[in-house]
Amino acid sequence: MMEVGDDYTDIRESVKRICADFPGTYWNELDERREYPEAFVRALTDSGFLGALIPEEYGGSGMQLRAAAVILEEIHASGCNAGACHAQMYTMGTLLRHGSDEQKQMYLPKIANGELRLQAFGVTEPTSGTDTTKLKTRAERQGDHYIINGQKVWTSRALQSDLMLLLARTTPYDQVQKKSDGLSVFLVDMRGLIGKGLEIRPLKAMVNHNATEVFFDNLKIPADSLIGEEGKGFRYILDGMNAERILVASEAIGDARWFIDTAVKYANERQVFDRPISMNQGIQFPIARAYTEMRAADLVLRKAATLFEQGKPCGEDANIGKLLASEASWHAGEACLQTHGGFGFASEYHVERKWREARLLQIAPISTNLILSYVGQHVLGMHRSF
Repeated sequence: MMEVGDDYTDIRESVKRICADFPGTYWNELDERREYPEAFVRALTDSGFLGALIPEEYGGSGMQLRAAAVILEEIHASGCNAGACHAQMYTMGTLLRHGSDEQKQMYLPKIANGELRLQAFGVTEPTSGTDTTKLKTRAERQGDHYIINGQKVWTSRALQSDLMLLLARTTPYDQVQKKSDGLSVFLVDMRGLIGKGLEIRPLKAMVNHNATEVFFDNLKIPADSLIGEEGKGFRYILDGMNAERILVASEAIGDARWFIDTAVKYANERQVFDRPISMNQGIQFPIARAYTEMRAADLVLRKAATLFEQGKPCGEDANIGKLLASEASWHAGEACLQTHGGFGFASEYHVERKWREARLLQIAPISTNLILSYVGQHVLGMHRSF
């Protein structure tokens, strides 16, 4: 029987070699300066890993989703963070599945080789939050172009991205029969648009993920920026969310591995009262429990990825896997921080940075409570609570 962690060993080793050039000191310095990990992203791009899910006909690697998940898992297990560039791997999925042949030929090869960066995903707004159907950003068709007005928030890496996948309302909310209708997806080429109806402001946050606020003021974009049919954008976005959840949850698995390995090493070496603290069950048990949670979450995610690759419904496992992985990561982080005691708060140990990053996955890209709501209503058949 294959042990968990033994799949795609060649990819795992390649990722580890790349990450070895970017130790914790590299990430701490970026964190202090709130800078983008340009060198790290370039190394991943040159390796071809960020084009893992783009088909070979467009210059990508044509890997399966599980292989992409392994890439992200190993990045995080190595102490690095893929949040700066993971969207390059999956945001293009909407373009791949629903874009025209012309759009795919124009953009996918350049995304695959890193000439263009598609890392910005404009969905969340200040007033609508996770109630996506209530978003207020409008796109109005005027001849051969659209005029965009509105605001997005928590749009990560808009300042480091050439392209943005944008969800906007093309039919007013009060004019649609179904609330998810009337939303459209656009691939916005942001090059040269700042100051011409587009404004991007950095948004300082607890973790250095280069979050931004984006403002649209009569921004003019070509009509052929529209992906698929007008008004069908919500379903285009939804069909990529399972892949996103599986991939982001794989990062949580990697974080949990890093926390567990770091905690075990420290606990075995740290001597208090003339013996290693790993002998104390108060230290040992939380780490062991986090390990069991991580293993369970990993198995659910492997099932979700297999179902996705087979074209079968995977929403239940993708959502449950994301919930379990984020909680395993958080519990591992708590155990690791507690094991280090006061030293856990010292940046030189890198625990506090990873601890802050792990907390994000309880909220993004989907919160724990929303997953529980999904399971209650769509898996167990209970009534909607709102």
